Amino acid sequence: MVRVATLLLLRHGRTTANADGGLAGRQPVELDETGRAQATAVGERLKGLPLAAVVTSPLIRCRQTLELALPQAEPVVEEGLIECGYGSWEGQPLKKLAKEPLWPVVQQHPSAAVFPEGESMAAMAARAVAAVRSWDARITAEHGPEAVWLACSHGDVIKAIVADALGVHLDLFQRIVADPASVTAIRYTALRPFLVRLNDTGGDLSGLVPPPRKRRRRAARAADSDAAVGGGAGAAP
Repeated sequence: MVRVATLLLLRHGRTTANADGGLAGRQPVELDETGRAQATAVGERLKGLPLAAVVTSPLIRCRQTLELALPQAEPVVEEGLIECGYGSWEGQPLKKLAKEPLWPVVQQHPSAAVFPEGESMAAMAARAVAAVRSWDARITAEHGPEAVWLACSHGDVIKAIVADALGVHLDLFQRIVADPASVTAIRYTALRPFLVRLNDTGGDLSGLVPPPRKRRRRAARAADSDAAVGGGAGAAP
C-alpha cells in the first residue's frame, strides 16, 4: 500500500463568502482573517513534507492559501481543479438558494444537477478526477512511488474526488465533509485507490510520507494494491 505516490488534497481556508453564508463559486473571493490563520496553521503541519509538486485551482482563495501555507512552493495552476461552475447561483446567499427547485436535486441527486448558466456536477467531478489521476501518474513516473504531492482545491471538488476514490456514486458525495484548510490523503494503486485520511484539520501529517523503498521480489509488488486484512499496523510510529 505504501509503494505508490500519495496525493494530499488541501481545501482553501475560510473565505469572506463562507463566513457570510454565500456561494462564492468562481468569483474572486479572498480569505478572511480566520481563513488566513487556518492557512498558516496548516502550513506548520505540512512543514518538512517532501512535496514533489504543488498544484492549485486558479482561484485566488486557493493561491492565497498556498502563499501562506507553503511560501517556498511554486504552485502550478491546474484548471481541472477549479470550483464547480455554479452559474447564476454564484454570489447568492445559501439560505435563498435553499428555496430553489434545484436545491433538493443538488442534495439528493447531484449527478443530475446542472446549474443555470453553469456546469453540471457530473462534469465537475469528471474533470477533477481526471486532473488528479493524470497528475498522480505523471508524478509517480517522474519522482517514483514514494512521492508525495499536494493539490489545493474546493469543497465540492474534493468531495467528488473522494467519492471516486471510495468507488461510490456521485449521488452519495454529499455525505462527505471537506472543511476549510482540511487535508485529505489518497493513494492510487494499480487495483484501487486507498483513502488514507479524510477532512483532517489537526495533528501530525508526517506519517503520510512513505518509508524508503527496500529491494523487493517482483511478486511482492503485486501486493501494493492489496488491503491489509484485519486493518494492518498503520503508519510507523
